[in-house]
Amino acid sequence: MTIQIINGPNLNLLGKREPSIYGAMTFETYLEQLRDKYPDIKINYYQSNIEGELINQMQKTGFDCDGIVLNAGAYTHTSIALHDCIRSLKAPVIEVHISNVHQREEFRHHSMISSACKGVICGFGLDSYRLAIEAIKNLL
Repeated sequence: MTIQIINGPNLNLLGKREPSIYGAMTFETYLEQLRDKYPDIKINYYQSNIEGELINQMQKTGFDCDGIVLNAGAYTHTSIALHDCIRSLKAPVIEVHISNVHQREEFRHHSMISSACKGVICGFGLDSYRLAIEAIKNLL
């Protein structure tokens, strides 16, 4: 089984950016923990601050992997292009958010990509990614 994790803008700053919201751990440290927890799953990771690069990565991997865990960051709330890309893929996409976006600013309450995704997980910190992996495992 192969799962592609894709993180969008500003998620390269995890561990530094607003630790009261996003925690103090870097994603690279958490990724090591995920890989240790799931030794039988190949977990690939990609991060970009650029919308088109996220789309390129989804198109590159979304027909061969077993699932995509996508935290599109702020593009969640603005990107019809990501929505269209997700709808074109063979692999199921699980939308994740570290924080509970519904407890935050009003503009974060609407996702442009949720309706194209298999499911949405938010509010469980970095554990949202593990929950998404479990969801993908249960789909197969």
